[in-house]
Amino acid sequence: MRRIVLKPGEQFAASSINRTGAFNAAALAAATSIIEEVRARGDAALRDFTEKFDGVRPRAFRVPQQAIDEAAGRLDPKTADALAHAARQICEFHERQKQQSWFFAREDGALVGAKVTPLDSVGIYVPGGRALYPSSVLMNALPAAVAGVGRIVCVTPPTKDGTLDAAILEACRIAGVTEIYTVGGAQAIGALAYGTESIKPVDKITGPGNAYVAAAKKIVSGDVGIDMIAGPSEVCVVADKTAEPSLVAIDLMAQAEHDPLAACYLVVFDEAYADAVEREVERHLESSTRAEITAASLADQGLVVVCPDREAALQAVNVIAPEHLELHVEDAMSLLGSIRNAGAVFLGAWTPEAVGDYVAGPNHTLPTGGTARYASPLSVDEFVKKTSVIQYSPQALANDADAVMTIARHEGLWAHAMSVELRCNLLETRKG
Repeated sequence: MRRIVLKPGEQFAASSINRTGAFNAAALAAATSIIEEVRARGDAALRDFTEKFDGVRPRAFRVPQQAIDEAAGRLDPKTADALAHAARQICEFHERQKQQSWFFAREDGALVGAKVTPLDSVGIYVPGGRALYPSSVLMNALPAAVAGVGRIVCVTPPTKDGTLDAAILEACRIAGVTEIYTVGGAQAIGALAYGTESIKPVDKITGPGNAYVAAAKKIVSGDVGIDMIAGPSEVCVVADKTAEPSLVAIDLMAQAEHDPLAACYLVVFDEAYADAVEREVERHLESSTRAEITAASLADQGLVVVCPDREAALQAVNVIAPEHLELHVEDAMSLLGSIRNAGAVFLGAWTPEAVGDYVAGPNHTLPTGGTARYASPLSVDEFVKKTSVIQYSPQALANDADAVMTIARHEGLWAHAMSVELRCNLLETRKG
């Protein structure tokens, strides 16, 4: 891992971060071409791209209900119970995010407020490739279900035999997914956005994916809603002398094993401790089933920041603005108020990122690439829309008329001003 040692009074610079973007120019160009083909040729293009990228040519894309029902029987009971346990806690957390429509009546008779309405349909993308992610199904579909979305569509790449993992199918079932399609990549995003003969379009698309999926979401954004454009996953671990080096090392590795592009940041207070953590990484790698991916991530994307004090460490964290932040420090809660930029914060030695990935309840779809400076985790809010409601009484209009007409005339909008003036004239006539 690359190492930076800060001197007393020195601040960590954003230029020290070597982040990989969500996608590159080649991915954007390829995704553009793929989406154009899907819009022009529909299912035929989906079949061609699925054969090209996934090695299977499907006759039909939709997973039949029988296959979903049979998946529960193929899944080992322990995994099924774990998914159900996670689903309960994810629902419990997201239920607390629900907002109700609200209205406020002014003394002059005006009524203003907001009407909260679930989206009609959403599409969730569940990655395939290096790993299978039933947890992504739960984290994307359950908030939509809690919000009251009526149509929840899941798209995910097929395996070589054209089937889907039983755990993904079971996660779809318990999360309230209404349609499942075996199609992945940029072509799946195009199908969700614009529709094909088999797949009706949706109003919003959520879920992580590779560089081509991220590029495709950027392309369709505006025609449909998207949650975010997610880049490689990342973790920042702040560790002091009370932290067990072995635990810090395995938590860094838990992020690194996702992808060679996953970014791992370690913020510590002396170089000897950093050395101890790196020795533990080497020891754990001997047992890892994903050692090659993990080692590549840590070597190419890993960064150790050695800070002279807590103030410097907190400044570094807020500049990094990590997707996941673990505070392996004494009295971790005392630092929470100083954290301004992080997608999710994990407090103390007994809170590994893995609990947030699967069962704690908060959503694991988080802002990456430093976007935690302004973005938030996926939530129920992503699956509703808010409509402003305004109703004026004659008295309320009379009270606000002068201000409205003054601003409208300043902006040169004659009809805006007249729409109020005529009503005021009508009120005067009725009084007379």
